[in-house]
Amino acid sequence: MWTADEIARLCYEHYGIRLPKKGKPEPNHEWTLLAAVVKIQSPADKACDTPDKPVQVTKEVVSMGTGTKCIGQSKMRKNGDILNDSHAEVIARRSFQRYLLHQLQLAATLKEDSIFVPGTQKGVWKLRRDLIFVFFSSHTPCGDASIIPMLEFEDQPCCPVFRNWANNSSVEASSNLEAPGNERKCEDPDSPVTKKMRLEPGTAAREVTNGAAHHQSFGKQKSGPISPGINSCDLTVEGLATVTRIAPGSAKVIDVYRTGAKCVPGEAGDSGKPGAAFHQVGLLRVKPGRGDRTRSMSCSDKMARWNVLGCQGALLMHFLEEPIYLSAVVIGKCPYSQEAMQRALIGRCQNVSALPKGFGVQELKILQSDLLFEQSRSAVQAKRADSPGRLVPCGAAISWSAVPEQPLDVTANGFPQGTTKKTIGSLQARSQISKVELFRSFQKLLSRIARDKWPHSLRVQKLDTYQEYKEAASSYQEAWSTLRKQVFGSWIRNPPDYHQFK
Repeated sequence: MWTADEIARLCYEHYGIRLPKKGKPEPNHEWTLLAAVVKIQSPADKACDTPDKPVQVTKEVVSMGTGTKCIGQSKMRKNGDILNDSHAEVIARRSFQRYLLHQLQLAATLKEDSIFVPGTQKGVWKLRRDLIFVFFSSHTPCGDASIIPMLEFEDQPCCPVFRNWANNSSVEASSNLEAPGNERKCEDPDSPVTKKMRLEPGTAAREVTNGAAHHQSFGKQKSGPISPGINSCDLTVEGLATVTRIAPGSAKVIDVYRTGAKCVPGEAGDSGKPGAAFHQVGLLRVKPGRGDRTRSMSCSDKMARWNVLGCQGALLMHFLEEPIYLSAVVIGKCPYSQEAMQRALIGRCQNVSALPKGFGVQELKILQSDLLFEQSRSAVQAKRADSPGRLVPCGAAISWSAVPEQPLDVTANGFPQGTTKKTIGSLQARSQISKVELFRSFQKLLSRIARDKWPHSLRVQKLDTYQEYKEAASSYQEAWSTLRKQVFGSWIRNPPDYHQFK
């Protein structure tokens, strides 16, 4: 019904056509990462899908994000008006929340068709059964999913790493390529210093590193491992076949691609040893900062959390009967390990139990496209030839949502592009996807609904601050507490005083 390449192509076309030049990388000098959420609608008649006559589905990009940066903890603000994390995956998810808020408003005011239908309780909604959401990212998410085995004919694309890096808090990885240890540089295996891959498309190597089996992909891999008799036409909305292919294992694993994301306090920590034992896999990690530690968890960790708690967050859970889950994740063309992706996004949480009703660890389907993002680091490097100057990540982040008012939002350093020190704190210096603006949109939704039609969780108590509204989403908070107790106990949480704004 759809393929990984179709999802990637749709997102690349949307990026090229619907997003303006503002916020995009400077040609031949900058690169960026892209992420998006795609809505897929099945036909109403539920026709049977066959290889010779695949069922046609409707695909639409509903949110998109670009970006590679995050701010240090010293720049965080207690009024919720700055974006702490501007990695593409996080921008796309926050943009998706904007879209969900708009769709809830359509449903509640009965003005237009919405993706939601009434739930079983008053004031609560649920997603239409003919819809699913697919997440696309042009590169593997930072953190655990990017710790990929390196075979003997490849070079480490990382800069030199200090011997005591894992244990020395004074040695900081950078969120900018101008300094050693960069997170996206270290985990970006398409670095220009990486030797040209010499395996045919689809060739794989299987080896055991740090006690985990890895499947290394160097070319076309439409749906992760594919068994004989299963082709891309079998990727249906209702279920995507995922089966394991046995790889030859003829190449030796000598190292791992490095991630600049550092283990959080309380985790076992990386050994820092040379070669394949450098990283411990499966650990929670925090994104690096340039001389200023961040409090932003890696995209691998955040996506694993979304796969249990949903993408909607605590606020929107007040209006939903069940979480909004992703059905699949598609990764663009880049060095890739199916095992690392499965471990990072699903495996770490697969034994979580006793979650509240409606919550659960999802059977997320993880696929890879063979299409390269034209403004990825490797694509820009290939085109720039002998252009002067260094290739650096774009400093801006773009947010786009399928909403009628101000769908586009371009930021730099967590604020709308062009913000000055004098304007910080004003309404115009707020991103549309900042905490305070999403909270304002939530309150606007509430104001358009008669109080007697509010969900029970909002009618039983008087709520005031952002923190109070989040805490009142009891089922979500119970699920999050369960997940932390059983798996993510070292997760870095911001102090409550960062959520006291109104």
